[in-house]
Amino acid sequence: MNEKSHLININSQKESGSDIRDMSIECDNIGGINLSQGVCDMGAPKEVVEGAVKAIEGGLNYYTRFDGIDELRTAIAKKLSKYNGIEADAKKNIIVSAGTTGALFCACLALLKPGDEVIIFEPYYSYHVDTILAVGAKPVFVKTYPPDWKFDAGELGAAVGENTRAIIINTPSNPTGKVFSKEELLQIAKVCEKNDLIVFTDEIYEYFVYDGKKHLSPACLPELSERTVSIFGYSKTFSITGWRVGYAVCNEKWAAKIGKLNDLLYVCSPSPLQAGVAAGIEKLPDSYYEKIRKEHEEKRDMLASALKKAGLEPYVPQGAYYMLADASKVKGEKGREKAMNFLKETGIATVPGRAFYFDGGANILRFCFAKDKKVIEEACKRILKFGGNADGEI
Repeated sequence: MNEKSHLININSQKESGSDIRDMSIECDNIGGINLSQGVCDMGAPKEVVEGAVKAIEGGLNYYTRFDGIDELRTAIAKKLSKYNGIEADAKKNIIVSAGTTGALFCACLALLKPGDEVIIFEPYYSYHVDTILAVGAKPVFVKTYPPDWKFDAGELGAAVGENTRAIIINTPSNPTGKVFSKEELLQIAKVCEKNDLIVFTDEIYEYFVYDGKKHLSPACLPELSERTVSIFGYSKTFSITGWRVGYAVCNEKWAAKIGKLNDLLYVCSPSPLQAGVAAGIEKLPDSYYEKIRKEHEEKRDMLASALKKAGLEPYVPQGAYYMLADASKVKGEKGREKAMNFLKETGIATVPGRAFYFDGGANILRFCFAKDKKVIEEACKRILKFGGNADGEI
């Protein structure tokens, strides 16, 4: 195993895994601007809301099939074919679950056993690590390097051991905004084929990709299609993070196992909310997705400009709606101390970088820009004042 890879237990994750929630609480205590937690405040599309209301009024308030209502699975299958290049049977390959976190947990519980090792790219999303630990498996970290967050193929291959069973690909990534290229996915595919690894994806930010880049689902590649559990959701795309509607797509054998655990753990995703998501998929035009993509890209550019002018050099993301920035200029020795000092000085909550590293991130803060444009404008003014611009001119 590569000496740069690490194994940890669940107790070591408790502190860093709580940073996002803790900073949100600290922000609420002072009435600040919360750029820490990835909660959209842009409002759900009326088509989605009306679909859910219609379902409630029509009596869809009971348990559904464990794998989701027919209308939603059919809509998902059409969307997968059109947008992701993935051909899926609505009745055999799709499991609707309690958000992407629920789908990932069921998939890991179904396909991993205690002691299995799972490769995760660092910086990582802490829920991925916590999920691996919760099912008794062990995360093995492979670094990605700024500014483009590339990984070293040699380090990836060296991280595979006799107990390695799977790899997680988060594209676009939280927290880096990395969008995995076809070349990178094919490099991963070689390692997976050689070692017979399962691929778990998290593609929740699939519609938020910038600068002309395109999202590429790993499962659309022949080399990865049969060994991949693709996980998606609409929490971010439709600004419905509290609805808990996500889904997993994979081969029929794995889907059956995942579905049984989904039934055991969640019974089903909220019935009328499934109908609302189905209505959104069916009725919203392509222009909706392009509009929200452009809006996020504009806010990304505003925030990046303000951070750069303030001396907090940003790592401008290719996708998703988070931005890492160098916090060397912020007072404090440790990440949480820096985040708290930044909150006190600006009234803006961020997440300390340690939440995304096994060992590191002390001089990094994560900013979320999935907020109303006026909120981002105000945040930028405060950031500029922090950097010494008395007028806070954007």
